[in-house]
Amino acid sequence: MMTPTTLTSIRLGLRANWEQFTLLVIVNAFVGAMVGLERTVLPLIAEADFGLVARSVTLSFLVSFGLVKALANLFAGRFSDRVGRKRILIAGWLAGLPVPLLIIFAPSWGWVVFANVLLGINQGLCWSTAVIMKMDLVGPKQRGLAMGLNEFAGYLAVSLSALATGYLAAAYGLRPVPFYPGIAFAVLGLLLSIFFVRETHGHARHEAQQASRGATEQKGKGAEISFGQVLLLTSWKDRALFAVSQAGMVNNLNDGMVWGLVPIFLAGAGLPLEQVGIIAATYPGVWSISQLLTGALSDRWGRKWLIAAGMWIQAVGIGLFVIGQSFLGWLGGAVLLGLGTALVYPTLLAAISDVAHPEWRASAVGVYRLWRDGGYAVGALMAGLLADALGIPVAIAAIGGLTFLSGVIVAGVMYETLSKR
Repeated sequence: MMTPTTLTSIRLGLRANWEQFTLLVIVNAFVGAMVGLERTVLPLIAEADFGLVARSVTLSFLVSFGLVKALANLFAGRFSDRVGRKRILIAGWLAGLPVPLLIIFAPSWGWVVFANVLLGINQGLCWSTAVIMKMDLVGPKQRGLAMGLNEFAGYLAVSLSALATGYLAAAYGLRPVPFYPGIAFAVLGLLLSIFFVRETHGHARHEAQQASRGATEQKGKGAEISFGQVLLLTSWKDRALFAVSQAGMVNNLNDGMVWGLVPIFLAGAGLPLEQVGIIAATYPGVWSISQLLTGALSDRWGRKWLIAAGMWIQAVGIGLFVIGQSFLGWLGGAVLLGLGTALVYPTLLAAISDVAHPEWRASAVGVYRLWRDGGYAVGALMAGLLADALGIPVAIAAIGGLTFLSGVIVAGVMYETLSKR
């Protein structure tokens, strides 16, 4: 238990906590690398190894992943306030250890679906906790920058892992070689979390002590509220938090479509596996690198219009996948999709932190990530059903239109949150 004396010795800020912050960035890179293993080759394995033709069945791995990750986010946010951040982080890595082995040895598609249940637990617990711990460390002044660095590390690792698996698959086949690196990622992430990561819950308590009642209570939303109130505020009652939650859901809805359908679409168009891997890696690569700038910009320019613009740019990028008709056209779509997502992703998390009180911030992040990662399941179902009924191009175009509409909702509903702290 943190005593008042212990709390007074805690310092907030990126510079004051750079060692632990850097370590958490590295840990989050391993989290991202775990999911990057699947982004190029797993949809192709469904057809090549298991003979799956129906897109709705192929995308069942994303439905299980999205549902479980969404619930794991909610669990991580709620229980990291109760039992501490570090324990949740370690639990997430323990769930991730079997994932590469299950895919390597899977005799049926059901094994792959179960592997993605465990991957959803891993991603939900580990990524959510890494986000919360970085928010704890930096305090209120540099959250956009902190989230930009966090998402940069995670999605750069997604990109590099997707690129590497594409080349490994082209050289050695779809299984087992592309999944060997995942064993190392899981082991290293677990060891770093056990032996080197330190608990950060005390930093959140310290921030709560520092904040005056007038500065931290927006519209009556103080520290003493129930989890049910946090759920309602984040999901619906607060206009900014509602806009953020729906934008996050649609963002991951289109990300699920790109993950599950685009590799099949590009391979069906005759692209060699290496070029499919390049496009699959370009999107998270641009996304990750751009966040080094966009997260910090949101600390200067504000959150609302970066989020709205990002959703609209994503919609244009998705449209290029439909009309591109060439490697360069599809590559341009991946670049725009990555840039739009970079404008949105760290800014959404920073906006949550602007509004939420330090005492219930972790729970609010968990609720937001429940909606956001629920988008994977919704997107997989929608994309799979549309692709089976009307074809992959129609499914891609429909999700692009939904992404544009989400940006309109942000523009019309959200208030600017940067001044809330």
